[in-house]
Amino acid sequence: MNRLGIENPRGLVAFATLTGCLVTLAVAALTGAGEVFAGAGLVGCGCELLLHRTEPGLMARLGRLHMGATSRFEIRCVLLLLLLGRLHVTGPIGLAAAMTLVLCLLAGQALHAALITLIRRRRALAVAARNIDLRRLDISDRPPRRLTEWPGQRMLVYELSALLGLTASLMTGDARWVVAALTLAAGSCLITVVALVPYLVRAIRRLPGAAQVLAEVDAWLIQRRPRTVLYFSGPRDRADQLTRWLGPVAALPTPSLVIVRERELLEALEPTPLPVLCVPSAAHLSQLDLSGVRVALYPANTGRNIHLLRIPTMQHVFLAPGGDGDEATAVDPYSKVYDQVWVAGEAGRRRHVQAAVGVEDADIVEIGRPQLDGLRAAGTGTGAGAGTGTRAGTCPTPAPLPTVLYAPTRDGAAGATGEADATGEPGAADEAIVRALLDSERPLRLLYRPHPPTGHRTPEARAAHRRIVALIDAANERRTADAIGEAPEDAEAQRTEARRTEDARRRAELAKRIAALDARLRRADADEAMLTRDRAAPDPALLTEAEGLRRQWHQAHWAASPPWLHQVIEGEMPTLHSCFDQADLLIGDPSDVVGDFLATLKPYALIAPAGLGAEEFRRQNVVARAAYLLGPGASGMEDLLRRLFDPCLDELRTARHEVKEFLLGPTTPPSIQRFTDAVDALAEKGETVVRLRDLHTAPTPGAGRWPVIR
Repeated sequence: MNRLGIENPRGLVAFATLTGCLVTLAVAALTGAGEVFAGAGLVGCGCELLLHRTEPGLMARLGRLHMGATSRFEIRCVLLLLLLGRLHVTGPIGLAAAMTLVLCLLAGQALHAALITLIRRRRALAVAARNIDLRRLDISDRPPRRLTEWPGQRMLVYELSALLGLTASLMTGDARWVVAALTLAAGSCLITVVALVPYLVRAIRRLPGAAQVLAEVDAWLIQRRPRTVLYFSGPRDRADQLTRWLGPVAALPTPSLVIVRERELLEALEPTPLPVLCVPSAAHLSQLDLSGVRVALYPANTGRNIHLLRIPTMQHVFLAPGGDGDEATAVDPYSKVYDQVWVAGEAGRRRHVQAAVGVEDADIVEIGRPQLDGLRAAGTGTGAGAGTGTRAGTCPTPAPLPTVLYAPTRDGAAGATGEADATGEPGAADEAIVRALLDSERPLRLLYRPHPPTGHRTPEARAAHRRIVALIDAANERRTADAIGEAPEDAEAQRTEARRTEDARRRAELAKRIAALDARLRRADADEAMLTRDRAAPDPALLTEAEGLRRQWHQAHWAASPPWLHQVIEGEMPTLHSCFDQADLLIGDPSDVVGDFLATLKPYALIAPAGLGAEEFRRQNVVARAAYLLGPGASGMEDLLRRLFDPCLDELRTARHEVKEFLLGPTTPPSIQRFTDAVDALAEKGETVVRLRDLHTAPTPGAGRWPVIR
């Protein structure tokens, strides 16, 4: 909508009004227009409050530009004093009192911010943890949120008090009103500051230091003796590289541990039964007793991996991304520092060997994709229709109303800014595909699931996304009108509609229960130190309840949605894999989304880039060798839909089996079993290495000290 990143028209109007109010305040203060000043100030307070609630991202960006809530508050305080000096309503004594109170208010605000910063820094433990018993550290509670949070809103209360006092003084001609209001604001600020002091003293005296925290963590490590560690370092927006491996690691039969290096990752982690350590400092990491760990798993190549790689008693494994192609350029030369590289299938092995970066073929292990074991394969039944075909057998039974999942990623991880078609307009390719699907002569259901960053990077991509949503909404309105006009007035139709209404009500109720449970699991009222203290052990009942509620929500969601209506799917739910279960066909681009969908063995289509021939496109992308291709302007859509409505025309069924096995490995044994076996085998190798190392470092008879092995 605009360069400021404001998401809704109301926010844009509020920001424009706030800017106008600031200009009006300056003019009114210079000209002595008290009534105008008071009115503009009250309107500005309302706009500030609205923006704090609806556009927190904008307010944060203004803060980074040194125009945050504190700066705006200080400017308005100075303008208030300038106005009082111009009005002469207060007199010299009243003006001096007002100036003193404003200075006290500003000083109190600065002191409040300093105290909060000191408390937060002191409460940042050397090592934060989840699901690890560190209750003996005697960590104190954080200050209440009403004392530390919402600084912008708190300053608005002070300003509102001053403006009301100014209004009363202007109406009565009595300066005592504005002085009393400023006294109330300054006194409230002072009370807040005084209330924070005990928490600062408590943080200094009671919170454990680094040595005490490390000693307690070491005691837990010695008692627990984790054999496998999942290690990750990176920004919060890459946390999915870690979370996708939490399930497989949690399924290991032996104790495991998760180590992250950035504090923000603790907030991004999904609830997990695994013990988690956050160790920001490399010095602190080197002091932890990890001598029992035999296998270290790395989901990402980052520079901070070196802090764990230097431990010789571990076998280090790089978990290579899923094989959605075979380009040698996708291999990082840094991979050769690991003892082994684990890939999904033969494609990943060839990719590393052909890259010639020093990774030996013997050090590459194929483990499949454990995250995909739960996906329904074609022939096991889906939400849209039950396919009954086999690899070389009869044709699958077509769905009565087939479902097409369109999941583009070009505005997301693939890095483009919204690719253009032949017209040169960003997002036009996506719009053309959606139009072609909605205009299909035979009815189908469209699930449009854009990549999460879509519309957040460029205004052009955001506008294209909104046009697509508008197209889908218009198509749904037409279908709803047709359904109402053709609906039979029989008891069965009424019962069907009643069931959908009940499912929708149940979905809303489940969403509330999920939100309440997430609040219990994440505890927004607690800070990192309190969560380290209170999350001494995972609550299996809560985790099981959360998983069950999400499963029930998905069932209710698909049951409540009329099958003839298209859907725009944004946010975390329904999940991508749940959409896979509903879809009969996927349209996408070469990415992990298509690589995951390949596990279902259902047909899929890829959008071939303009200027690149089909043969070259298939040569560059293995996943394209079992895909139907769409050209610019959605060309080829008619042939694709013909295969959707008549599965007997699907000549790529055998190719999908072959590509799936090449990229993701064989179906049996399951990937989770291959992953577990690979961990066990490498752990045994690690034990052998440690025993040999201990044998070679045994003290020589008569020697005064142990030899040092470098």
